[in-house]
Amino acid sequence: MESVDSNFPVRHRKFSLEIKGNKTEIVICSYEDHILVIATQIGAMGTILHARKEEGMSVEPTFSVSVIFGKRDEPMQIATARRLIDHISSFVPSKPLVLSLGLKDHSSETLKEIVAAVIENRLW
Repeated sequence: MESVDSNFPVRHRKFSLEIKGNKTEIVICSYEDHILVIATQIGAMGTILHARKEEGMSVEPTFSVSVIFGKRDEPMQIATARRLIDHISSFVPSKPLVLSLGLKDHSSETLKEIVAAVIENRLW
């Protein structure tokens, strides 16, 4: 199930999918200055991360990812934010990402499926 609401002041897309037996709801919002992605299997927001592309002279892009709220000892969640900001910044380099992951299953397979679903349904 997917919906895109063009009347809401912020462009957004909401959809759900089944990942390893867990209903996973995803909301993607494209604000003027940020991208917000919420992925939940628990019906609420979970760990919230902020990711952005670092401005610099380096040939290879560098990214900053930090946990705003929630579990700080989940390297796979940081890797998920890193993968998403890497993709987003190739289209809109100046838009940071705020990512909320409220998951029952924190496996790498689940996180990879979330990344793939977000990229497939992107608003950038």
